[in-house]
Amino acid sequence: MDSNSILEEIKNRNRFVFKKFFEDAYEELVHYANSYLFDQGWSEDIVQEVFIHIWEKADDLDIKTSLKGYLYAMVRNKCLNFLKTLKITDNTKVLDVQSMISSDYNLEFFSDEDLKIIHHQLLKAVEGLPAKMQQIVKMRFIENYKYVEIANELGVSVNTVKTQLQRAKLKIAQQMTCIITLLITQ
Repeated sequence: MDSNSILEEIKNRNRFVFKKFFEDAYEELVHYANSYLFDQGWSEDIVQEVFIHIWEKADDLDIKTSLKGYLYAMVRNKCLNFLKTLKITDNTKVLDVQSMISSDYNLEFFSDEDLKIIHHQLLKAVEGLPAKMQQIVKMRFIENYKYVEIANELGVSVNTVKTQLQRAKLKIAQQMTCIITLLITQ
């Protein structure tokens, strides 16, 4: 069934066609939303909201592209709007993205919206680190401790601090490279 036929059936309140349409597109759209949000629950909620909108507003929809393209655009926009509602800010310059990511990407070329996405995902990546590693990263980059000060405070060697920071940087860089690549290819 083509996009126009599906939309016509949805306008006619054909629940069977809508259910089939939902089942065919849902997983792929959740995966797409997750590429922005990196949270399965939020991604599922947003995709469900998109389908609810399609069902409730079917009579008012004037789709110029394909229905699939329309869905992807809606999911993307809802994800970006959701990230805006989180009011991601870095007023205290808590983490300098460039100091955490060793990559060839020049972050000047990203829009403010994309930088907010990158910053949000960076914070999530830091929160996902093991507790001790996370503590060392925060002491170094948030509290501006020196290696020696971190080592003394935690009762570990300077080499342990350096090793933990290097491992954290590698883990974060792996996650952030995916996000930056996604933003570049849009």
